[in-house]
Amino acid sequence: MTLVHGQQDTTATNGRHGTTTWSNNGPWATLPECKDVLVVAHTVVYAKRLHDIYSLLASDLRVHVQFTVAPHMFNGGTAERIRALGGTVLPWGQAVRREFDLVLAAGSQGLEQLHGPVVRLPHGAGNIKLSRRSGPDGERTAIGLGPDYLYWEGRLVPAAYALAHEEELVELGRGCPEAVPIAEVIGDPCYDRIAAALPRRDCYRAALGLRPDEKLVLVSSTWGEGSLFTRLDAVLPRLTAELPRHGYRAALLVHPNVSAMHSPWQVRSWATATARGAVTVIPPETDWRPLLIAADFIIGDHGSVTLYGAMTGAPVLLAEYPHRHVNPRSPAAQLARTAPALAPGHPLSDQLAYAAEQYQPEDYAAIAARISSEPGHFDRNARRLLYRMLGLGQPAHSPEPTVLPLPDPLDPAPAPGVRRAG
Repeated sequence: MTLVHGQQDTTATNGRHGTTTWSNNGPWATLPECKDVLVVAHTVVYAKRLHDIYSLLASDLRVHVQFTVAPHMFNGGTAERIRALGGTVLPWGQAVRREFDLVLAAGSQGLEQLHGPVVRLPHGAGNIKLSRRSGPDGERTAIGLGPDYLYWEGRLVPAAYALAHEEELVELGRGCPEAVPIAEVIGDPCYDRIAAALPRRDCYRAALGLRPDEKLVLVSSTWGEGSLFTRLDAVLPRLTAELPRHGYRAALLVHPNVSAMHSPWQVRSWATATARGAVTVIPPETDWRPLLIAADFIIGDHGSVTLYGAMTGAPVLLAEYPHRHVNPRSPAAQLARTAPALAPGHPLSDQLAYAAEQYQPEDYAAIAARISSEPGHFDRNARRLLYRMLGLGQPAHSPEPTVLPLPDPLDPAPAPGVRRAG
């Protein structure tokens, strides 16, 4: 150790790599005996997903949480998102030289470079998408549940894999059976938050500025090939031209990966021009769950948000669905067999009315039940897993339930017959 201005230096040498890194447990730390937890945020989506698990540690003075942004083609805006929360963002080059007591991640890239037990979570619902590469038997595995996402040079990288549903355990056994012993079914945080918030639907609608007689049509797109966004010029103009201006509001949710690749300005510009300003484009950092709860109709694709829509009682129409890229055993595939498809040759208002008329609550309830097999128990199960991995006793109280915040108002609705400027 060296002396700096009469104080002992808090840098430490990592013998494994021969490099010097900052320690949080040096003599300058106010709480020097904390367990160090690293949250690996590959993208904005992953960062949002992880918030529901690292927040379970937030009030414990024995635990110190830091963040890093791993290399990823869609990590644009991720560090800014974390800093906006007030979190410390370690440079990736520093994070890979440190030892941690626990590492939390919802993606796989770069995890083999980190030092500490890794807990993996899925970053979406329902094991929807298939990997592009086939396994030895020619079958494509569900993304996140195959060896390409869990192994590195013959080594199983995660120490634990937290799953949402027993079906995911079956999928994992199909795609990467060696990882089954480290898997644990703990439930789905978004499922629990949405289910708890549904009784307050009127509050979310009022916060959005919706009148009681207004119908909110929520258009939701995932990213990539086969997403609704690839047909934006065929879908959004219909909302503008075919729905009555009085009585309907429309909002567009786009997967943050699209904004990370093309920029939020570009996505907003494309969507605003395509819809001639008559659709509110939701910023990528916005919590989408209150909007989903407030929606009267959902026009979507094979993304997780559309699948979560099966919980809400809102009729779903599918505007795009790439069958060859979707796991046929997933709840999203069941939704595609249940929800009507948006048709090009009939008025949109008639199709919304048809979807409402054909809606069978029990069919959608069966789909929603496949999102989580531990409904209402995510916080309890996740906290138990985290503290077991940390080697600490849990705090002597039940986890505080997270309440979804009220959303910001939507843009003011245009007067009947008036389009917003592009």
